[in-house]
Order: sequence, then C-alpha cells, then structure tokens
Amino acid sequence: MSNLAAEQSLHFAPLRDAYASGTASPAEVIDLVFSRIEERSVPGIWISLRERAEVLRDAEAVVRRRALGETLPLFGLPFAVKDNIDVAGMPTTVACPDFSYLPAASAPVVTRLLQAGALLIGKTNLDQFATGLVGVRSPYGVPPNPFDGRYISGGSSSGSAAAVARGQVSFALGTDTAGSGRVPAAFNNLIGLKPSRGLFSTSGVVPACRSLDCVAILALTAGDTRDVARQLAGYDSDDPYSRPEAARYAWEGAAWEPGFRFGVPGAHQLEFHGDAEAARTFAMARARLEQLGGRAEEIDYAPFEQAAGLLYGGPWLAERLAGLEPFVTEHPDSLLDVIRQILAPGLRISAIDAFRGLHHLELLKQKVLPVWQAVRFLLVPTAPTIYRIDEIAADPVGKNARLARYTNFVNLLDLAAVAVPNGFRRDGLPSGVTLAAPWGQDAALLAMAGAFHQRVGGNLGATATPLPA
Repeated sequence: MSNLAAEQSLHFAPLRDAYASGTASPAEVIDLVFSRIEERSVPGIWISLRERAEVLRDAEAVVRRRALGETLPLFGLPFAVKDNIDVAGMPTTVACPDFSYLPAASAPVVTRLLQAGALLIGKTNLDQFATGLVGVRSPYGVPPNPFDGRYISGGSSSGSAAAVARGQVSFALGTDTAGSGRVPAAFNNLIGLKPSRGLFSTSGVVPACRSLDCVAILALTAGDTRDVARQLAGYDSDDPYSRPEAARYAWEGAAWEPGFRFGVPGAHQLEFHGDAEAARTFAMARARLEQLGGRAEEIDYAPFEQAAGLLYGGPWLAERLAGLEPFVTEHPDSLLDVIRQILAPGLRISAIDAFRGLHHLELLKQKVLPVWQAVRFLLVPTAPTIYRIDEIAADPVGKNARLARYTNFVNLLDLAAVAVPNGFRRDGLPSGVTLAAPWGQDAALLAMAGAFHQRVGGNLGATATPLPA
C-alpha cells in the first residue's frame, strides 16, 4: 500500500497493477480516497459524499464478485458522478437545493459502471441546472483552479473535473451539452470525451437540452477514457435519443496513417480575445499534429460559428425550459440570478421561432458537409481564453459566452469531440484543444487524442504523476 499511497494520481494502470500484485486492495484504495478528500479539503468539489463504511462494503462486494469468476473491467476504480445524474438513494440537486429529489433508481450509465466493478464515491458540484461553462454558478461553492486558485475550473462539470484532477477519484461522469465536459477538462489538464449523441444513455439525467445532452467522461488519459466509454456505450429503448448503433459500437481498431488531414479555422477566424498565450499554445497544437504525420487544411469556420450561436440565440434556449418551466415559474427565487436571467428569454420563443431555428440548423449541416470530405477531424481551441473568478463575477454572462466559441456547435451538428491537454502556458495555467469529427468517430478521436497527449507529455491532471508511456 505504501507504493500506492505515494502515487499521487489514481489513473487506472497503477491501481490495476497494485490489485494484480496484491500490494493493495479496493478497501485500502477507498480509505486513501476518503483520507485525501478529508485532508486536502477543497471547497466546491462535492455536493454529497457517500459514507466511507458504505463504500467499503461495496469494495468488499466487488472482491467477492471477482473471486466468484465475474469479469469486472473497472474493478476497484473509484469514480464520481455530476449531481444532475441520478444515483439511487442520493439526492439529485442540479445545484438547486429547492429542486432536490431522491431518485429510486440510478441512471443506466451509473448502473453500468457499478456492474463493471467501479466504486462510487459521491456526487459533484456543477453550474446550476448545468447552465454555464464557468463553474462558479452554484450555491455549493466554487472549486478554484488547481494550478492558480484565482482562476475558474470551468463548468458546468466543475466538481467532476476537480475531483479527477486533484487525485480524489480515477474518473468522473459529467454532462456536455454546450461544452460542459470539455471546458473543465481543458482548465484541469484532463481528457474530456463528449461522445456522439445517443451513444451513452441519458435516461436518469436532468435535461438541459434533452435533444442535445450527452453524458461526458473526465479522466486522466485517453486509454482510461476509452475503458470507461466501452462500458457506457449501449442502446436504451427508454431514451428517445439513444441510437441502436450504440449496442454494437467498436472501440478497438482505430488507427491513423501518416498523411491524415485535419481542419483548422482560418487564421482570420480564430479568436482569443487578446490572450497571446492561448494563441501561441494553439499554434503549438497544430505543429504537434503535423509532427504526428498530419496535414493541416484551413477550413471556413463561419458555419460552425453560426451553429454555435443558435444554442442560446435560438429555439434550444426554450428547450432548456421544456422540463423546468413549472419549477422555474413556481419557484423563481430558487434560481441563482444569473440562471434566471439566462433562461427568461426562452419563455418568449414561439413555435415559429423554433421551426426557423431548426431549418437554419439543417442548412448549416449541409454547409459543413464539404469539410468532412476534405478532413478527418477539426482541431480547435477548447476555449479561447481563461478567466479569473473575479472577472466572471464582474461579467457573468458575457465572459461565459466567450468560452463557448469553440464548443457550442458540436452537439448541434451531431459531432463527437475529445478535449485533450496541450501542455501549459507560460503563466502556469493548462492549455487544451479539442478534436471534433462526425458521429461515431469517438474511438478514432480517442486514439488520436492519446497519441497527441503522448507528444505533449507532462503530468496527469494537477498531480505529480507523469503521463505513462
């Protein structure tokens, strides 16, 4: 156990090695997890933790299951769940105490992880109703950026990213409708998978925009992410947006040959809001892909940008209210001021507006088709810049909107995306980029993200553990 305790990250390989060699047990890892949470107390990460004794009983149970011959691909791996995803017997708050309810059943994605032998630690903080990319819109506190506490950790899956980056869990579930898994991944030096829509079930997830919502994975390496994704993918007949192809999705065999082409926005279409370090590190990302054998092709980013603008400037703002309207109407004071301000215009969107927005989106999908005929994937910054907590407080809506420039279009255009670490800026903050491609390219994107991450190197999350070869 001493070797494991010295291992500051909880990525999969050392835990599996320790279990295989008998130098650690799941119960010892759970004790380590709870000790870290208690001793390295950081505000704003957790909304509710399970009792240590309860998780220890689960740890003993997975040991018995494996001893009886059960195959457990995620045996003994501790994980966290964003608190807009149901866990039986634990409150789902969506960072709004008055909305809280106690679900009788866990979301299918949680059940699948438990069946695979993973150990649930608790539920994590988020921007209220999963509305935000900043991680400060919660009555449960603000998790500071682990690299500089003056800065945001990103949202809305703020607590999930913080728990993984700080070595409190091996991986976490978030959600991603507009970048809520990718932005905190970038700001915490993590991998963030925004899967193809319908690949993972969203039953048991409080909707943000139900037609666009995805369960996201936040992890330390692309390989760890793929191992979790393999367990989550599957068809769910109770989810109207689940796709039958998910039941037979193949995660293996994704390979890249030298000469692959990737798209980048034209230089005049890149926007970093005056952040020279963000511009410099993005140029480095392009060079790294070229070193991996890729060929950059400048594409017209305009239709992607126009699609991004539809999410909060079109009918999907009304969709955010589709499941919340009774609560919002009856309990307006239960919402944070900024959330109420964002959602209120959705009440004025008409059915005519909705159809106009849908027609516009379909036209934009047609306009981006030539891009996918020219390139395998698109490389964009995950976020154009990063802000301090006090900067967000001074301009909560405007600064948040800027962070969405390279994320909002992905679900609307039915793409898969992986956020991947891109090293560090000169000010010590992490840099991240996103690889995006058409539906079903998740495995290929993770393979490329893994190769890219290896070229970047460095440590895992905010720990002192180097990225393993």
